[in-house]
Amino acid sequence: MSDESNTLKAQTEAKVAAGRKGNPDFMKGVDETIAQAKAFQEGANALNLDQKAPRFELPNQHGEQVLLDELLAKGPVVITFYRGSWCPYCNLQLKALQSRLPEIHALGAQLVAISPQAPDGSMSENDIRNMDFVVLSDQNADVAASYGVAWQVPEFLLEHMRVDRGLDLESLNNGNGSILPIPATFVLNSEGKVTWRYVDVDYRTRSEPQDIVNALKAL
Repeated sequence: MSDESNTLKAQTEAKVAAGRKGNPDFMKGVDETIAQAKAFQEGANALNLDQKAPRFELPNQHGEQVLLDELLAKGPVVITFYRGSWCPYCNLQLKALQSRLPEIHALGAQLVAISPQAPDGSMSENDIRNMDFVVLSDQNADVAASYGVAWQVPEFLLEHMRVDRGLDLESLNNGNGSILPIPATFVLNSEGKVTWRYVDVDYRTRSEPQDIVNALKAL
């Protein structure tokens, strides 16, 4: 098992600290935006423990349709919603999950990562395509909404993405330029019921892979 300094939490906290040093005004704005979102209990309607997960059919990065029922027929499923390959925190998370994928598979489970990013070159030409888990495109965030984790992104953050990052979300997500998923992870048993979950509107925090592995071991 990795030492404490190599946990995903440590990595994301280091990235936040670097961001505070490099762009303190922006990070202060993010803090205020997240605090406001938390005050309005964004994510409070997320799918809860023991609830049956909504079924879905979504295209992978090759445009092939993938059904949740087909995945569940093989065993437990870990579903993680992420913002897109352009998000550095998402990339940290997915790389951390990739490193634990042998354990996830050994426990009979599959990992599915879902974002609004369109299943075209913008998805297939990045590192995520080369990872050994299922990558699906939820362009209008309809599946995210059915899981209770779709978020209307505040204008403050949208402006930062447009101006500071040069991101055209509308193009990346094939028309959806303002709704992103709250970073959330759900562990489903083979019956499709939620047995563990992590939901936080603060996109700078993520579920720890070890906690996911522990949740699978508890099934």
